Amino acid sequence: MAEKTGVKVKESTGYIVFKWFNTAIMILVCAATLYPFLYLVAQSFSSEEAITLGKVSILPVGFNLETYKSVFEKGEFMHSYKNTVVYSILGTILSLVFSCCMAYPLSKKELKGYKLLTKFVIFTMYFGGGLIPNYVLMMKLHLVNHVAGFIIPSLLSTYYIILMKSFFAETPHELEEAGELDGLSPIGIFVRIVLPLSMPIIATMILFNAVGYWNNWYNAFLYLDKKEMWPVAYYLKTVISGASTSADPGEASAEKMQIAANIRSCSMVLMALPIICIYPFISKYYVEGMMLGGVKE
Repeated sequence: MAEKTGVKVKESTGYIVFKWFNTAIMILVCAATLYPFLYLVAQSFSSEEAITLGKVSILPVGFNLETYKSVFEKGEFMHSYKNTVVYSILGTILSLVFSCCMAYPLSKKELKGYKLLTKFVIFTMYFGGGLIPNYVLMMKLHLVNHVAGFIIPSLLSTYYIILMKSFFAETPHELEEAGELDGLSPIGIFVRIVLPLSMPIIATMILFNAVGYWNNWYNAFLYLDKKEMWPVAYYLKTVISGASTSADPGEASAEKMQIAANIRSCSMVLMALPIICIYPFISKYYVEGMMLGGVKE
């Protein structure tokens, strides 16, 4: 407004100092956040000698692709990668559907048993059956060495349900009443009115669940004994362990020593790359979902 009227507002000295200080802090935070990842990328492309001597910073030294070639040439890696894609897509879709079906009714205080159901959901956040009872249950349900054995244990998160419940509770009640007057059923109101208005929280949940399933190796460790069913996270964990144990100079060739030196960095880069590529497309919805879901008037 000041620019349109031709009036220039003089900034105070304190405000100028604040802006410069703020900028400097943000630059330091960004540098501290980016440096570890840039270091991993550089290390994954560097030679074993450069890594051993500590010459690698944020640029590769002794550029090589031996580790990446070794990983990609193995059929097990690509098969595990495909498994992870399938598990992540199925798990994210199912988790989103079940979370929505549970969170939306809980957002209605007129629901019979509202307080009891809410307390029961919160109770599960703090108390669980434990590892052995969970494993026995999976055995009894015949879900060990089954895709469902990987997906179901992480299907519902109490935190995600509460987050979605808070967001759904802020949907204008007048819109739902208008839907009722138009003859929509409760399911129709949810699908045709509530969901289109809830894209920020939906995108947030897609990101959370996709990242969770993509990085999940623990469920595979517990419930998947067949190697052909392993996700890439668990496969790379076993490769890293194998590379570490084969790094003895007296037993390993130069190529194996090279792979053992930077395979950790290579695996981390390969694991993080898909999520890094997807995040920019949904970051706007992610921020909106996190903020709108927790603000109450």
